[in-house]
Amino acid sequence: MAILRRQGYEVGMNSDADACAVLSVAEMASADAAAIQAGTAGEALMAAAGAAVAEEVLRRGPAGAVTVLCGPGNNGGDGFVAARLLRERGRTVRVALLGERGRLKGDAAVHAARWTGPVEALAASSLDGAEVIIDALFGAGLSRPLEGAALDVVREINARALPCIAVDVPSGVFGDTGQVLGGEAGAAPRCRATVTFFRKKPAHLLLPGRGLCGDVTVAQMGIGAEVLSAIRPRCHENAPALWQARFPWPTPEGHKYRRGHAVVIGGGTMTGAGRLAARSAARVGAGLVTIAAPSATLPVYALAAHAVILAKLDDAQDFARLMDDPRRNAVLLGPGGGADQPTRLGVTAALAAGKSCVIDADALTVFGDDPEHLCRAIRRTGGEGGNVLLTPHDGEFARLFPDLAKAHADDKLARARAAAARSGATVLLKGNDTVIAAPDGRAAINSNAPPELATAGAGDVLAGLAVGLLAQGLDAFDAGCAAAWLHGEAAAAFGPGLIADDLTECVPTALRKLKTGHA
Repeated sequence: MAILRRQGYEVGMNSDADACAVLSVAEMASADAAAIQAGTAGEALMAAAGAAVAEEVLRRGPAGAVTVLCGPGNNGGDGFVAARLLRERGRTVRVALLGERGRLKGDAAVHAARWTGPVEALAASSLDGAEVIIDALFGAGLSRPLEGAALDVVREINARALPCIAVDVPSGVFGDTGQVLGGEAGAAPRCRATVTFFRKKPAHLLLPGRGLCGDVTVAQMGIGAEVLSAIRPRCHENAPALWQARFPWPTPEGHKYRRGHAVVIGGGTMTGAGRLAARSAARVGAGLVTIAAPSATLPVYALAAHAVILAKLDDAQDFARLMDDPRRNAVLLGPGGGADQPTRLGVTAALAAGKSCVIDADALTVFGDDPEHLCRAIRRTGGEGGNVLLTPHDGEFARLFPDLAKAHADDKLARARAAAARSGATVLLKGNDTVIAAPDGRAAINSNAPPELATAGAGDVLAGLAVGLLAQGLDAFDAGCAAAWLHGEAAAAFGPGLIADDLTECVPTALRKLKTGHA
């Protein structure tokens, strides 16, 4: 079984965007069914899955007693395979089953019959003496919280801090959302690693599931990549394979005027936000960058923004003159701008002028009392979200789309997609598990953001990267995906102690990694 490590996770040998596909629980079931219909026996798929789990245990710990916790379905069947193979390799293996062995069905029953050792009833005492736990209780499709013995055992795993390897997802986590079923009353094991199959699911990338999974290995178990053409997945893990072919690298015949002109609307007091954004837009390759700000603050911007143009922005006439220049093709509004009427008017004017826009921070908050006004202005641009990117964090999202925040409180992917469909813009819903969603239903989940990005000004850098890429001709979805990835890579390149000022200086490192193919 060939496995390729890349970018901190493992994928099958396909190197194109298909390798980054993220499947819902239902889509994964379709992939299984398609493989079986094409002639691969379900028993063989289960054998390959269990073998991958056993390999992961052996790789992480070549010695020590193992307890395999088996559930009543196919995950339990995977567990029986792993138990048998580990015992054949000389490991001490103990199997604990939730339910009765005689009630197992299908492929799970076949593989359970091949386990000739004892099977005990699942209980907390099953954990005694174990140095490794295999959680094969439930898979990604579990739709109700753990209860009874399963709940007790999972809580005991966490209380004892036992090394645990999950099959598919940690039991108790819903595969489509990454949420722990039952909320605070529910539970799921904190795993060192998770072995899943064919492609990742949203729970491997969205919090809190991602944190509970530990290191995720995607094992190829005999399902051909061709099944993706029938499934046509609309969600991917954000990676260069999705957008690198369209990335706007400089060309020998190019010059600065061909690389776009980004405009950053700067605030009158919080000048740092605009400076960070403008420097980021320049770093990512925009040919020219202008900061437009109240004339009284231009000297402040001039002191620290050496590579950008400055333009006064004291009234609506100044803004209109700025937008009249067709070469100024992309505009960032919001960072440090103030949640006031001038910001509101600026957003609608930039959209009406047909500019590619990144709308962030105060420029989102200012529409909290009338979000439909913003949506109408976006829809009037006539595009399908191709040139407008909204970049809210959760608080801004809740102010702009309160009903969607409530209706999809436990599903970040659904929240972002619903907001994109409603607004007509691409929505980049920020966080350690940023989701980028286009109005047509495409989505990407970003997974490379280190926790050090939780620092003031980091969002301004992200917005600057996005407007710089829009200026160079990327559409909003590609720009949002590329900006989020570069943002994470730049932060990782710096490491602990990161502040936002460091991010812009690490963008070239991230670009070099992207260009040299080491991403």
